[in-house]
Amino acid sequence: MGYQIGDVLKGTVTGIQPYGAFVQLDKEHQGLIHISECRSAFIQHVRDELALGEEVEVLVLNIDEYSQKISLSRRGLSERERLARLDYRRIGKQGPHYFWTNRHVKLGFSTIKQAMPTAIQESLQRLRG
Repeated sequence: MGYQIGDVLKGTVTGIQPYGAFVQLDKEHQGLIHISECRSAFIQHVRDELALGEEVEVLVLNIDEYSQKISLSRRGLSERERLARLDYRRIGKQGPHYFWTNRHVKLGFSTIKQAMPTAIQESLQRLRG
């Protein structure tokens, strides 16, 4: 199989089920677009979004290592385009941003229980300003 996660492919819708749509990628490979990956908004029925025989552009989300089943997304393409249009020069100028990981803190192998009081104090200080 020559496909990789992140590939953008074209295929044909060959089957529609309540949970998603099957897309024929080539003569040997077929993938599934889950109903949640059809678009970013809620859809009641897959058939309202896709039609049999329709040509679609999809993003490869995952390839199961054992069964070789391919998970596809149309929603991922629109999100990828949206992220490509971001003006990265403006990011971070709206104020401080806090991230879950702080790579400057070296905790080593200390347990969460040992680090928790310090983390709580730091969080309270940030909340109090």
